[in-house]
Amino acid sequence: MAQQLKEAMQRLSKSIPKGGMGGGGSGGSSGPNRAAKAAASATGALVVAGGLGYGAYNSVYTVEGGHRAVVFNRLVGMKESIYGEGLNFNIPWFERPTIYDIRTRPCNLQTLTGSKDLQMVTIGVRVLHRPDPRNLVWLYQRLGTNYDERILPSLMNECAKAVVARYNANELLTKRDQVSAAISADLMRRAGGFHVLLEDVAITHLSFSPEYARAVEAKQVAQQDAERAKYVVIGAQQEKKTIITRAKGEAQSAELIGTAVKRNPGFMKLRRIDAARDIADVVAHSGNKVYLNADSLLLNLLGDADEKFEKSIEHEQPQKKGWFK
Repeated sequence: MAQQLKEAMQRLSKSIPKGGMGGGGSGGSSGPNRAAKAAASATGALVVAGGLGYGAYNSVYTVEGGHRAVVFNRLVGMKESIYGEGLNFNIPWFERPTIYDIRTRPCNLQTLTGSKDLQMVTIGVRVLHRPDPRNLVWLYQRLGTNYDERILPSLMNECAKAVVARYNANELLTKRDQVSAAISADLMRRAGGFHVLLEDVAITHLSFSPEYARAVEAKQVAQQDAERAKYVVIGAQQEKKTIITRAKGEAQSAELIGTAVKRNPGFMKLRRIDAARDIADVVAHSGNKVYLNADSLLLNLLGDADEKFEKSIEHEQPQKKGWFK
């Protein structure tokens, strides 16, 4: 276009006479006519050059990567062809291209609905969607370029509420994968009717009313208290068994010690010596002074305490024999 303008200006400059207005009578009358013709010729050249430039500029368009184009023709309406990436041609003014982004895009929705047991649930759903590249003409004729704003919010809202109503509140937590799969299946089936492809459907948020949350927390606390009480009972039973076992052991030990003393009084001497050794060790390492009787501290191993004890045992044995008679 710049080259054509340059050529038109050159032709205009050549057509203007160099002699000016003082060239004589006949020359003076023919000069303005030639100048008018030259101006008209230049204007026509400018118009033609502008038209050619406009046509050249609007006869091509570029489709970027991840996009597709559909073309509207003023004579026949929407053309059935889908134009791919790269440089494409069209007829200026008669045809108008519309470019679609066919890459995957997210859409998020959060809604409040009720479960099967009439608990209010707030659920958030996210879908990854894209238009079907083979049906872009249908989308443009019926939904336009903002198809996702027209259909996805209502479909996501309806499908999420319909699926949540099939489950109880606790099942929404324990069967979350099933709930997500059911929402995905319903959404894909209904969005397919609008030639919208869903790549992924996920539950991003799930919460219950404050009252239900407090009830669930109270239930968990009660269950924990019950489990704790059960373990306390088990611990008490084990302690009881331990006490009984210890008591039986002590009774058997006392019985064995009594039998040993009856059969051999020297057993008590041995115990007396062990006790005296322990007491002597404590007194030796203590910084206090002791003013007690040696017999009281069981330290008198050379006294007559053992003889008195043996005589008492021998005195009791005839009496017990008389009792048995």
